[in-house]
Amino acid sequence: MTAKASNVPHGVFARERQQQIARIVEETGRARVTELAGSFGVSAVTIRKDLLILEGKRRVIRTHGGAIATGDSRPELAFEIRERLQRDEKVGIAAAAAGRIGDGESIVLDASTTALYIARHLKAREAWHGLTVVTNSIRIASELAGHPGVTVLMLGGRVRWEALSVVGPLGDGVFRRVNVQKAFVGAAGFTIEAGLSDAMEEEAQIKRSMVGAAHEVYAVVDHTKWGRMASATFCRTDRLAGVFTDSGAPAAMVAALREMGIGVTETGRPGSAAVDGRDFQGAT
Repeated sequence: MTAKASNVPHGVFARERQQQIARIVEETGRARVTELAGSFGVSAVTIRKDLLILEGKRRVIRTHGGAIATGDSRPELAFEIRERLQRDEKVGIAAAAAGRIGDGESIVLDASTTALYIARHLKAREAWHGLTVVTNSIRIASELAGHPGVTVLMLGGRVRWEALSVVGPLGDGVFRRVNVQKAFVGAAGFTIEAGLSDAMEEEAQIKRSMVGAAHEVYAVVDHTKWGRMASATFCRTDRLAGVFTDSGAPAAMVAALREMGIGVTETGRPGSAAVDGRDFQGAT
């Protein structure tokens, strides 16, 4: 905690305190609840409420015992933190994407948090008889394991705790033995020029294998990923059969994709949830 934080006067109003907390986190990169409580002369419960409000405004990201900054230069976030960000948008995106999956298909789900929500929607459906799910996500494999009518194929490799994923070339052999109809992949960044990109090369490598194996590739990306470019590209834009996103996606990019013949479903926009895939008419 910086000296600036320790010199904050006690007794400030809640909104003013939250503004100062946000500045502290932005300047130092992180802050602990106990230190903030001491600096402001309030309880830890009050600070946690402040951090919850600030996270809702996307000023900070809550972590166990404190908060970290939201800057684009931050390192990859642990899975449990990413799962909480834009949760409502991801749930809506996942519901629409799950509507594109039919019984008897073989699909790929990556280790993104949105893909986990897709798996949960699939689990909620009761009529599966022969769905095959290939994944490198430990969470997704655990979610779907033993569910009637669903076969889970887990890719092999090294376990990354940050994403609860399995990475490395050992998983490539599965794709030489399984015909994959559809792949659903998340991304850290999405631009029309670069396509889908990830912050970690290891994750990008396994996603390239997923994209290469699938007949149709669908991006599942909330609006915060649009217009951003992470370090490792894994899927060209023209390789996409469609994109599932939310109503916050930039209109110009959405229009450009549709001009390219790539279907876009924007959940949360009236009349556009398109769980039946109506927005994908004409997509490749």
